[in-house]
Amino acid sequence: MATATTGRPRRSLAPLIAVTAAAAVFVILLILVRVQWAPLEAADHGAAAHLNSLVAGHAALISVVKAVTFLGSDGALWTVIGVAAVLLALRKRWWLALYLLVTGAGALVLDPVLKSLVGRLRPVVAHPIAHGTGDSFPSGHSLGSIVCYGAILLVFVPATRGRWRTGFITVIAALVALIGISRILLGVHFLSDVIGAWALGITWLGVTAFAFELTRRAAGRPVTDPVTEGLEPEARADLTPTAPKPAGHAPRLHRGRVAAGIVIAWVLILGLVIGVGELVTKDGNGNVLGDRTIPRWFAAHRTPSLNMWSKVFTTLGATQAILIVALAACVVFLAVTRRWRPVMFIATVMFGELAAFLIATAVVKRPRPDVTHLDQHLPTSAYPSGHEAATCCLYVAIAILVIGHARGWWRWLFLIPAFSMPVLVALSRMYRGEHHPTDIAGSLLFSALWLTATSLLIRPNADGRWRRREPAADANQVGGDHVSANHGAQSF
Repeated sequence: MATATTGRPRRSLAPLIAVTAAAAVFVILLILVRVQWAPLEAADHGAAAHLNSLVAGHAALISVVKAVTFLGSDGALWTVIGVAAVLLALRKRWWLALYLLVTGAGALVLDPVLKSLVGRLRPVVAHPIAHGTGDSFPSGHSLGSIVCYGAILLVFVPATRGRWRTGFITVIAALVALIGISRILLGVHFLSDVIGAWALGITWLGVTAFAFELTRRAAGRPVTDPVTEGLEPEARADLTPTAPKPAGHAPRLHRGRVAAGIVIAWVLILGLVIGVGELVTKDGNGNVLGDRTIPRWFAAHRTPSLNMWSKVFTTLGATQAILIVALAACVVFLAVTRRWRPVMFIATVMFGELAAFLIATAVVKRPRPDVTHLDQHLPTSAYPSGHEAATCCLYVAIAILVIGHARGWWRWLFLIPAFSMPVLVALSRMYRGEHHPTDIAGSLLFSALWLTATSLLIRPNADGRWRRREPAADANQVGGDHVSANHGAQSF
């Protein structure tokens, strides 16, 4: 307690002043918006019309603005908060994980409550680009982004130093600002909606940070400045992505030669897959592997129940679901193993699969099966199946990593999704009339060769084998941070 008592007088009053000022700004804006103060209404409508006109008619700029505003959507924000909370939980930082979840949930509750109380209508602009649901004040995207990304900053700032810390803070601030501006450019919010949301977000962050400080004080832990030192400065070892690797123990990864080998293998595998596709489509395009009969059989046996289940599994193999699972897997392996090698393996496998799929479909240009399609607006040709290749690569890669790193019998359970997910996605794609059997075969051929090549070159489980040979190396280090940092890697 002596440390906390002596440290408190030296703390800056700037955070308290900033939070108080933000609360005052929000209350003033809330009152002015609620009474529809004429000068504010005029300024808001003028700014909305002017900023909306700047992007109207510019398709490329509109796409960029929509991409920025997506980063402030509920789905994106909860993905970020959820992934960060999982990482913290795996590192045994339960209070920080709880802080992220509670702070994010507060923004989720405050936004609809205040909107219903104020009841402000959305802007009406000359060139509407997007459509916002619900009322206007405050901006939900702006509030959620400053709260969620601000909470991420307060939690993870101890892991950065010097220029990295400055860059981290700058990126977070720029992202929050751009998301707020994007809402005005799209014509779905007024300027005061965004400023009010920012003010409320700063206030809520200040309240939750103060509550976190009280818990530390009650536990007799030193109280620090959360803006400059983070909520838990002593958690730095657990917040950094990886731990230092002792020299001479782990096998080195010769990056240049490995990268060259990966590129050569990818080109050869892609050439083989394209060659098979050209043979199948141009030499008769007949009934190889039942290319005509199987899609027609599936189409003739469709039922509402099977339509629903096929939609479920085809969605699980779509880009968004694959991306979410891949990101979650990368976070879990990074948090548990404290090594970049598993992340690099998953990233290489998935980026290689995506690039090969785009090139192969552009070259082969195979038409879809001659049956009624249950999916509309399909952007690419039929060969090979992107859903099938992505599903196979992702779930088999995860199984390879889990079996190579884990010790318990449960690791073999990951073979179940590694086999079942590709089968179910393949059946759903053929059932829905989107792919021929040879499209699926081409994807399986690519996946098998690509996974084999990347596994041999990257050796994704090399660090796992090293840790099992030297189980006591990290545990004997002096200092609490070192023991905490390596605890997760040893227990995986």
